[in-house]
Amino acid sequence: MPHALLGTDFPLIQAPMAGSQGSALAVAVCQAGGLGSLPAAMLSPQQLGEELAAIAAQTDRPYNVNFFCHTPPEADAEVEAAWRAALAPYYDEFGIDPATIAAGAGRRPFDAQIAELVAAFRPRVVSFHFGLPSPALLERVRAWGAKVLASATTVEEARWLEARGVDAVIAQGLEAGGHRGHFLDPDLSRQSGTFALLRQVAQAVRVPVIAAGGIADAAGVAAAMRLGAAAVQIGTAYLLCPEATTSAVHRAALKGAHRGHTALTNVFSGRPARGIVNRFMRERGPISELAPTFPLAGGALTLVRAAAEARGSGEFSPLWAGQNAQGCREIPAGELTRELARGFEG
Repeated sequence: MPHALLGTDFPLIQAPMAGSQGSALAVAVCQAGGLGSLPAAMLSPQQLGEELAAIAAQTDRPYNVNFFCHTPPEADAEVEAAWRAALAPYYDEFGIDPATIAAGAGRRPFDAQIAELVAAFRPRVVSFHFGLPSPALLERVRAWGAKVLASATTVEEARWLEARGVDAVIAQGLEAGGHRGHFLDPDLSRQSGTFALLRQVAQAVRVPVIAAGGIADAAGVAAAMRLGAAAVQIGTAYLLCPEATTSAVHRAALKGAHRGHTALTNVFSGRPARGIVNRFMRERGPISELAPTFPLAGGALTLVRAAAEARGSGEFSPLWAGQNAQGCREIPAGELTRELARGFEG
């Protein structure tokens, strides 16, 4: 029987992972009975349309499209200059002229143009990170019948989301890989681990709660369900699947001896995100007051990252991963989904 909220065989969501996946991973998870997700924040409107068309052509099962809801900041020339000055040793090391570095592509928040594009595909689920879009945009999403999910990193954020009518809250624990979804308070000391957060949020709101962060096997799934989760969201475990677009250096790090050493850092984007600790994080972070506001920090590093990756090094790349990266395995996403789903039995 399809899950009441998600319309899937299992209450399992493949976490959207911008930069490490496209439609192929989402389709594979959908076909295996979970809810595949497409991250849209780093896609142009044309790319998003192509990816949505690819999903529609390959599966008739429900899927999720994920969007960021940040407010794009104004560039600050002084802040950018100070950040590039801090990176000057790396420009020298790799023989890069800073004047040749263009501004980064950034991330695009959900807006009216994107809403119009996505409406033609009518995805069953739409999820948001960093809060919610305006009430008018949210109403457009509801108009095509989509269920709305959004991330919360504290009880206060969960209550805020419930008050604005979300269909479910994703409780993102501190273990989760990638960007923190906080939007009311940037104080990381106020955020807690997945299972502690899950229990608190489940007791504080009436809507279903989805557990996210550090869940990488069937035992973790079962534990989350026992603690009150209506569903689970899993990302890092899928990064080594052949359907993922995870880069070669990222894959190597996920299979390396230090994959279990992760930290929250803002040096790659300007906003705290969890990744495997590498040289750039050690030398310039992991948290730097010099980093420009999200998502502007990454532009100054683009050529350094490219040069390092050309040498087979991920020391200047964002190696996003949760605290349970040991759960990553090189198996097809459909097989992994079915293995994870065993946690819903009994």
